[in-house]
Amino acid sequence: MKLNRQNLHNLNAEVVLPAYNLGDRRQGIAHIGVGGFHRAHQAYYTDALMNTGEGLDWAICGVGLRAEDRRARDDLAGQDYLFTLYELGDTDDTEVRVIGAITDMLLAEDGAQALIDKLADPQIRIVSLTITEGGYCIDDSNGEFMAHLPQIQHDLSHPDEPKTVFGFLCAALAKRRAAGIPAFTLMSCDNLPHNGAVARKALLAFAALRDPDLGQWIGQNVGFPNAMVDRITPMTSSAHRLQLHDEHGVDDAWPVVCEPFVQWVLEDKFVNGRPAWEKVGVQFTDDVSPYEEMKIKLLNGSHLALTYLGFLKGYRFVHETMNDPLFVRYIRAYMDLDVTPQLAPVPGIDLTEYKDTLVERFSNQAIADQLERVCSDGSSKFPKFTVPTINRLIADGGETRRAALVVAAWAVYLKGVDENGTTYSIPDPRAAFCQALVADDVLVTQRMLDVEEIFGTAIPRSPEFVAAFEWCCNSLREHGVTRTLERVLADQG
Repeated sequence: MKLNRQNLHNLNAEVVLPAYNLGDRRQGIAHIGVGGFHRAHQAYYTDALMNTGEGLDWAICGVGLRAEDRRARDDLAGQDYLFTLYELGDTDDTEVRVIGAITDMLLAEDGAQALIDKLADPQIRIVSLTITEGGYCIDDSNGEFMAHLPQIQHDLSHPDEPKTVFGFLCAALAKRRAAGIPAFTLMSCDNLPHNGAVARKALLAFAALRDPDLGQWIGQNVGFPNAMVDRITPMTSSAHRLQLHDEHGVDDAWPVVCEPFVQWVLEDKFVNGRPAWEKVGVQFTDDVSPYEEMKIKLLNGSHLALTYLGFLKGYRFVHETMNDPLFVRYIRAYMDLDVTPQLAPVPGIDLTEYKDTLVERFSNQAIADQLERVCSDGSSKFPKFTVPTINRLIADGGETRRAALVVAAWAVYLKGVDENGTTYSIPDPRAAFCQALVADDVLVTQRMLDVEEIFGTAIPRSPEFVAAFEWCCNSLREHGVTRTLERVLADQG
């Protein structure tokens, strides 16, 4: 059955449908960067609230700034912006649900002014973001906004014809300011530390260059809550679409596949109202920092710790690495010995139980999460997910070999050939730059660790870490992944 409004009530009985009248929805959120994670997380929570009879004035208008967003818009538009959330897990309590929280999607390519007008509309009280870790144009080596980038310079020179997220946000906020319309809350849902603070820094830096008075107004009137977001959401494959069709009879051009687990911890710092998401499981707090550090260092850091090693071994799915007991031992050692001692107490969270849950989630066979997805954008992920852990280990005089192996695995992975001789492409916007760093095995330590925007300054200055990194690189080249893991675990003490 083709998914659309007309066919909605003809779907199989096990498919959960919106409990609200679709005609009663009114937009209150514009979301920039409609992808799998947004639909499995923020749209999911908003739909859940609507199913209680509340929040119908917080429907979402999607926004696409990239040429590749057109297909997503067309797929959604072809089914009245409905999509299927398809939970996959190793237990029987998974759900297949039609989500109706998104009602439209605008593309920058179809007209900048229409998009500016939408973001300036008084009904839009929250603008949310999933623009990836690198989308904020912040240099990780110094924390400064990269104003020199060509696209940023374009928007500063052509404020009425923007191309970047910051150009559109400033154009809309300038229009709201001139018309006396209250500012919106800018809510980052990206997976990076202090995401609200990063969004604030980037937007204010751009605005100060565009119009200092506007920048001051934004700083005083726009809200920037920090958030911890969590739900493993693989890329939707043709196999997923066929599985949904064959098992549940739903013909969906772009379903979203995700694990059953979902979590959102959000600072309650909104300037123009917000949905009552706390009624459907969102945890509001005054300080998201301990939750954020726990999730980023344990989940995302551990993901990186296993993903490049797994890919080199020849695995292609996360659960395949977790079916290998050696990888499980390594990931637990990394979590328990390297990360956990660095974490402050997290209110309401038992860290041992949390780590057990992570192992279960990584081991999810049904979801078939792609290692390629987790491997992607390593040059943006390492400064946020792994380098802080390494810096703390160095500062505390701790053992660094397990953490050095994470970096060494990335270095060898960047060669583009696994242990079986299979070649692969590197999914990273800076792939050519990163691969050039590892082109010469003799110079890899100097070239790689000296990239300050990725590894900072403490790592290349630590003789212990440099020695551990070189040992791991040599071991991976000479002995392979399995033997290297065995040697590292034998030395953990």
